[in-house]
Amino acid sequence: MTLDPTGWSVADVAGALDRGVDLRDIVEATLDVLAGAPRGVLIGPPLGELALADCDRLRDLDRTTLPLYGVPFVVKDNVDVAGVATTAACPGASYVAVDDAVVVARLRAAGAIVVGKTNLDQFATGLVGVRSPYGVPKNPFDPDMIPGGSSSGSGVAVGAGLVPLALGTDTAGSGRVPAGINNIVGLKPSLGLVSTNGVVPACRTLDCV
Repeated sequence: MTLDPTGWSVADVAGALDRGVDLRDIVEATLDVLAGAPRGVLIGPPLGELALADCDRLRDLDRTTLPLYGVPFVVKDNVDVAGVATTAACPGASYVAVDDAVVVARLRAAGAIVVGKTNLDQFATGLVGVRSPYGVPKNPFDPDMIPGGSSSGSGVAVGAGLVPLALGTDTAGSGRVPAGINNIVGLKPSLGLVSTNGVVPACRTLDCV
C-alpha cells in the first residue's frame, strides 16, 4: 500500500515510526503530497534534497532523545532556512540564507525535518493572505474564502493536512488569523520568548514566530 500522510498529526508520525514505518518513506511521501499542493501554498518546490539529508542524519541518532523526531514541517518564507532562498514574497528582495533562523535550528535539533517554504502576504504585512506574486493559497474549506494572513501558506498547509506542523510569524495577527480561518491551532508565544533572529522583520519590537 502506498503511504499517504495527508492529515497526519505529530502523534501520527510518532505512531507510524513505532509501527516500523521507515522515516525516509514518511518524508518522501510528505514531499510527494507537497509536490501536488495547489499553487500558492509553497514558494518554490518542496525541499527534497535538504529533507532527505536530514533523514540520513537522524538515522544515527537516538530517537528517544528527540521529541520531534521525523516530524515534517514547513517554514513561512520570511524565516531563514540555511542554503534556501528567503523571499518574504518579494522576488526582488530574495536572498539565500547562510544560517537557519534560531527557531528553525531548534526544531531541526529536536528531530523535525524542513520540507518546504510557504507563501505569505508580502513582507508579512496583511491579514488576508492574498497579497503575494506567488499566488493565493486556497482556503481548504471554501475556495471563495480568503486563507487569512499573513502566514497564509503555513495556515493552509496545516489546515489542508499537507503537513502536521508549520512555522508562521505573528506581529498583529499574522499567525492567529490564518489559524482561525483554517480551523487549526495557532500559537503566539509571549513576546521575546522565541528568538526572531533569522526572521525578516515586519516590526522588530512586536514580531513573534
